[in-house]
Amino acid sequence: MIVDTLANHQLYHAISPRLATALAHLAATDFSQYELGNYPIEGKDIFVIVNDYQTKPKHTESFESHQRYIDVQFVVSGEEEFGYLPLADQAPLAPYHNEHDYSKYDYEANKANAAFIPLKAGMFAIFFPEDMHMPGTSDTAKDVRKVVIKVRV
Repeated sequence: MIVDTLANHQLYHAISPRLATALAHLAATDFSQYELGNYPIEGKDIFVIVNDYQTKPKHTESFESHQRYIDVQFVVSGEEEFGYLPLADQAPLAPYHNEHDYSKYDYEANKANAAFIPLKAGMFAIFFPEDMHMPGTSDTAKDVRKVVIKVRV
């Protein structure tokens, strides 16, 4: 997992060419002007999801992980917290959902070991397949516009 501001995106370009493309696109695009929806960058290898929502209390959400995609989550406006812990040996709530590339994990079983980190406008988090994460939470409901760029591993 990586957390930083968009001003530092170039520090992470060497991780992979696809991640470099995703971060450069993120830095060059004003997503406040985009309609909600999905936008391809490189077909199914790199694509953008633009979403508006209200944050939810932690206890109502579950952790997640992905096997085929890296998540680059960027807050355009608003702020939230995300939960994080290494995937390690956590048991999923149900079998891996292959079509939508996710596994879900119980909040109660993992909350004691999780770190909750603020993600404010202009910040991004990168979640790799080894990272369990719970995005979109806060103690009080907050309006958020967030872009998630999915980067095929």
